[in-house]
Amino acid sequence: MFTAKLGALLLLVFTARDALGTKHLDRNLAYRSPFADVPELARDTKTIEKRHVRHVKRQTVGATPFHDEHYPTFYGSNFSNSPFIWNGGINFTHSVASGDPFDTSVLLWTRALPVPPAGKTTLPDQSVPVCVSFKISTSPTLAGNPIDSGEAFTTYDVDFTLKVEANGLQPDTSYFFQFSDCTNPATVSPIGSTRTLSSPDTPADQVNGGKPLTLAVFSCSMFQAGWFNAYGVAAHNTTADVFIHLGDYMYETIPGGTAIGRTVAGRELATIADYRQRLGLYRMDNDLRFAHEHAPWITYLRDDHEVANNGWKAGTSDSNDTAAGCKFSPSGACFTDRKLAAVRAYHEWMPIRQVDVSDKLRIWRNFQIGKLLDLTMLDTRNYDRDVTDLTYNRVIQSLANITDRSLMGALQEQWLFDTLSESQQRGAVWRVIGQQIVFSQLDKNGSFPLDSWDGYRQNRERILDHISDNKISNTVILAGDSHANWVSDLAHPNDTTNYNPQTGVGALGVEFAGTAVTSGSNFGTGITPAAADVISRQLVGPVNVDLQWSEGSFRGFFTLTIDPDTLNATYYGMNNISFANHDFKILAEFVVKAGETRLSRPVAGGSVNAGALKTQFT
Repeated sequence: MFTAKLGALLLLVFTARDALGTKHLDRNLAYRSPFADVPELARDTKTIEKRHVRHVKRQTVGATPFHDEHYPTFYGSNFSNSPFIWNGGINFTHSVASGDPFDTSVLLWTRALPVPPAGKTTLPDQSVPVCVSFKISTSPTLAGNPIDSGEAFTTYDVDFTLKVEANGLQPDTSYFFQFSDCTNPATVSPIGSTRTLSSPDTPADQVNGGKPLTLAVFSCSMFQAGWFNAYGVAAHNTTADVFIHLGDYMYETIPGGTAIGRTVAGRELATIADYRQRLGLYRMDNDLRFAHEHAPWITYLRDDHEVANNGWKAGTSDSNDTAAGCKFSPSGACFTDRKLAAVRAYHEWMPIRQVDVSDKLRIWRNFQIGKLLDLTMLDTRNYDRDVTDLTYNRVIQSLANITDRSLMGALQEQWLFDTLSESQQRGAVWRVIGQQIVFSQLDKNGSFPLDSWDGYRQNRERILDHISDNKISNTVILAGDSHANWVSDLAHPNDTTNYNPQTGVGALGVEFAGTAVTSGSNFGTGITPAAADVISRQLVGPVNVDLQWSEGSFRGFFTLTIDPDTLNATYYGMNNISFANHDFKILAEFVVKAGETRLSRPVAGGSVNAGALKTQFT
């Protein structure tokens, strides 16, 4: 009799389970391919589902404690008795995050690592998923009915990370969200805060409720080079609405950090396990964790170090797909293996949306934030980029001025032109272009950084020509990568006929390039402010016509505060990154007025707290 009843119960369970299918697995975006048109890189949720059911059948049939104590059901919100999912407990090891906000949705992220039940060491079989619930609300305490809620599964296949899209939200609204264990709702993550952006047709003076919109901009955060104090300062001491990271969110290398207690384990990254471990280490930093909890992020999938140093479309400085290029790691991984592992891990660990592609690694995308601005995010590192300076190849100087040479690829380049023109036509006030590397020419005593736009000069000329020929106004380019601060008017290199560096007349826009969160200065790691300023005074001289400010000692970040009339840039410097603290100074402040397409004069109000202004030394 018991066997017959049990058989009938199991029939009902598996019939219901078949009807539910892969719904909860599919809701976790981390299972999807990072490339929408390359679905073979996705995790096969049907296979995971079948594997999961086989395990449940085996446990149900072969292990009577499951039958007696765990009734399998997916009809309610409490699955604490179900052998279908792990109910031994979970730990939200890396708190929560959110990212890529739209006007009616935002991505929510967490990691739900299974833990053994009390007094045991048992962990779930590879086929058993963890079930996580989420909810999002306008209440800081999540009181009342949530705006959106649901459940999703995660497993070892995606390192127990979880990404869901919260939908049905109101534009330009602050929200609070939390995850919990489906089998034990008392096990909850920290509460995160996030927000949506304005609808594209929102009048510029009504974006962000009529208040200026503030973006905090970061790049180049090496764990072993210092503490991530910049993230904490931005989260605690600014009014940033959105955090933007321009690349080198993490590094593949291992040396350093012993003196400050910031060493990294493992080896130079090569495999999916390597990249996951490193991302997990970075996300344990308290200031980075708090910053992710505090506001939505818009990030790049990579500059170069998210994969490896000086990356281009077919390799890096120490890896490619040749026989020699596959020997950089004991793992035997080649460049293609390495890149796909890095992309997969980053997609799992970061709240970033997928972007439609044909057969390439597209991450470039555009955010229309009311009629106030278009935030256009480019990939100037890996998407169809021609060979770069790999330190051992000595031919880039001879290639740098070739007409067909491309840093972006023809498809992305045309998309950028179309996006800028569409932004102007739709009446957006500002066009802010986020990308990885310094755009303006930097002449360092006759030497040029060929891994930046100086190695792809005709590509840069085509962009400047499009801005000029189509009278694209209020263009602001953001950059990271160089580990130093630079502020320039945008102009054709060495053009003193159409552009006046003293007045700014003839400029086509402005570039704000920021220093690293921690990575060492390219003026020299650990260089003092006084010594760096000597170099900066040389660089802002006549040799670099459009460069208006240079600073090379401080690690930090900058903010952009934007309204319909003015864009203000504030540069922050960390006083000491050798231990965790929030001690900072404001290095300089700059103003751009709508319609002027140049830095307002006097530049930085005529004085700065660090670095060198052109007007002070020319």
